[in-house]
Amino acid sequence: MLKIWGRASSSNVMKLLWLCEELGIPYERLDAGGSFGRTKEAAYLAMNPNGRVPTIEEPDGYTLWESNTICRYLVATRAPGHTIHPADPRARARAERWMDWQLGHLNAPMTTIFFTYVRTPEAERNWPATNAARDEAQELWDMVENALGIAPFLGGEHLGLADIALGPYLHRWLSLPIIRTPQPRLHAWHARLMARPGYARHIGVPMS
Repeated sequence: MLKIWGRASSSNVMKLLWLCEELGIPYERLDAGGSFGRTKEAAYLAMNPNGRVPTIEEPDGYTLWESNTICRYLVATRAPGHTIHPADPRARARAERWMDWQLGHLNAPMTTIFFTYVRTPEAERNWPATNAARDEAQELWDMVENALGIAPFLGGEHLGLADIALGPYLHRWLSLPIIRTPQPRLHAWHARLMARPGYARHIGVPMS
């Protein structure tokens, strides 16, 4: 059975758990990272020299890290050609650009905001950095708001890996106690995702 190493509260682990639910992939999740430790142990570093979560481990010993790469791998090995990541190069590219965008642009400001409100004691919070990150994230989410005027999901008419990659950050953006300009399409998209059992179970939960 597929093993997924990583704590359930990690946004990058959440992606994989949700995707496995969507594709019906059996898995075993093992706690690692954060308060669980293990990621700096020699055995874990042998699987993932980056020392972060998630890492997957196949029954034959094959291991892989980096969540978006793992998502692509799981579709390729378990459900090739599935609408969640179609074979058509242009349809696939429309999804993968958002996956790269999440890593290259959205991840940093969202991490700053999330850690400030959820994982940093109030006396230690860096408000200038957090406010700057909020302004940056607002502009980035406005891009998504505009993109959702074209189709119900970021990749088109069907749920795709773009939605999987951004889904955890969307829930945090709409749940954090920050000022946001109106974004009705984001809220509608979030409602569509919350209607999916895997998203509601693994992502639409209290932040920790």
